[in-house]
Amino acid sequence: MTMNSNTSVIGAGKDACPIASTLSPVCGADIVVQSLVNHGVDTIFAYPGGTSIPLHQAFTRFRDKLRVILPRHEQGGGFAAQGYARSTGKIGVCVATSGPGATNLVTAIADAKLDSIPMLAITGQVSTSVIGTDAFQETPIVEVCRSVTKHHYLVTHVEDIARIMREAFHIATTGRPGPVLIDLPKNVQIAQTVPDYHAPMNLPGYHVEQCRATPAQFAELAALICRAKRPVIYAGGGIIASGASEELIALARKTGIPVTTTIMGLGAFPGDDPLSLSFLGMHGTVYANYAVDNCDLLLAFGVRFDDRVTGKVSEFASRSTIVHIDIDPSEINKIKKVQLPICSDLKYALAELNKIVQTPADLSEWHRKIDVWKKEDPLDYNHDFEGILPQHALDLMWQLTKDLDTIICTGVGQHQMWAAQYYKFRQPRRWLSSAGLGTMGFGLPAAMGAKAAHPNALVIDVDGDGSLLMNIQEMATCYTEKLPVKVLLLNNMHLGMVVQWEDRFHASNRANTYLGPIDHPEAFGLGDGITPEERYPDFATVAKGFQWGSRHVSKKKDLRDSLLEMINFPGPYLLDVQVPYQEHVMPMIPSGMTVKDLIKR
Repeated sequence: MTMNSNTSVIGAGKDACPIASTLSPVCGADIVVQSLVNHGVDTIFAYPGGTSIPLHQAFTRFRDKLRVILPRHEQGGGFAAQGYARSTGKIGVCVATSGPGATNLVTAIADAKLDSIPMLAITGQVSTSVIGTDAFQETPIVEVCRSVTKHHYLVTHVEDIARIMREAFHIATTGRPGPVLIDLPKNVQIAQTVPDYHAPMNLPGYHVEQCRATPAQFAELAALICRAKRPVIYAGGGIIASGASEELIALARKTGIPVTTTIMGLGAFPGDDPLSLSFLGMHGTVYANYAVDNCDLLLAFGVRFDDRVTGKVSEFASRSTIVHIDIDPSEINKIKKVQLPICSDLKYALAELNKIVQTPADLSEWHRKIDVWKKEDPLDYNHDFEGILPQHALDLMWQLTKDLDTIICTGVGQHQMWAAQYYKFRQPRRWLSSAGLGTMGFGLPAAMGAKAAHPNALVIDVDGDGSLLMNIQEMATCYTEKLPVKVLLLNNMHLGMVVQWEDRFHASNRANTYLGPIDHPEAFGLGDGITPEERYPDFATVAKGFQWGSRHVSKKKDLRDSLLEMINFPGPYLLDVQVPYQEHVMPMIPSGMTVKDLIKR
């Protein structure tokens, strides 16, 4: 290896990499890391392996500029990167080695794609000379991820790295955000070149146009609002991605139009505002679903008409004029045909609309009707239940933390829906949940990423025993990296959401949904306490093994004190709350059905 006289070397052998002065050749791994720093990245989640050693060696040379957090599983690193991205709006970065390391990222990448999360996944790859030979730990990860990325690269020349890194950040964060994959063969990481960090991007197939609604569209929309007697705003994750929450609030307050959101849109509009209908769809509020079914104007902002929202598409908002504003033209008329389609950045669109929109016709009758629905069918639970119901635990936790800077992450299942129902989010990026892919195991690593981004915030993972076990190894990361997240574990020893479907649609036939020992009765009954020996696993003891604070609680009278203990504990803490597996998330609209089929209890 020929070295310039102004170059020094760290390492030895073929993995040695030069640290060079300006205009000196540097290795590809250093170009990658310098590019991350150039784009403002301060934290990444990276798990090393044979083909990513040069990258990790480069990380050590940038310790003063870049925090590298070592997850205990690549999927955990991918979800932590999402937690960072979802809570900040900035790009999340994760790194893995080739083969199994890369494939362990696939679920996190697919999750980011469905929820439009800006993420950069960098994978090591076997050297270019052996690609395609089934070399040790080789997988064609670009091919594997082709349908679940916004874009992807296999880099074969070190000279391309700086440009590709620029392109990856541009693609991931512009237009509709999404994940980008960069696959880096080991020899390309070691090879040297003089980098050009300002090299022109080469993206002939990617044009980010300034999608902006026209004056004529604004005028038509304002006229529709002015004439409406029963309008509803249906807001999704696009509001949060575009930073349009303030504009949405201003529009609702100016016009008096009630607001319902998707799961991804929670926090875009204050959940405790009188105009809030909470979220709609399968487990949304009765009054949100009734309002959308009866409205005459539906303002759909940054949504994709997901099947968990619409149910039977032909019957969804079938009596209303629908306006759909979204930055992604492919979403317009894809699921639901609308009367006024507008492709536009939402922040711009709502800001401009607020300048000209007038208060609609008298909406007092519409508000009275909605108030009746709210009084007749509120979100509620059995307050006389002797044990702890999950709804009560979440309602109480909201009361105790609503005035704190709190970020809530979740796994997937019943606990996720109860958290969405009973925690009233007042601002965006304080609710982090896998909505589109519905990935169990999301909550703990996402909380880890959010805590890394917001060290002064209270970060709580609301989880279920099934979901938590899928990435429980990240408890080690939280302890070693000094990330004091909290876990509120709603433990029913079952796969609760599947159990609910078994009860409702399969005559309560249990088919591999009980998580306890097969020779043990289903112990978590209606309020019956169980002994520590009957708990399986004993999560409080497991947590202590990871040097976490922990406590088990089964009595209602102990719940408040235990929640306060969790909130105030200086380090990571798990509160294992025993809840009954017989409890169902209500209301519920069965899949593919309509509001007419809504189950209230």
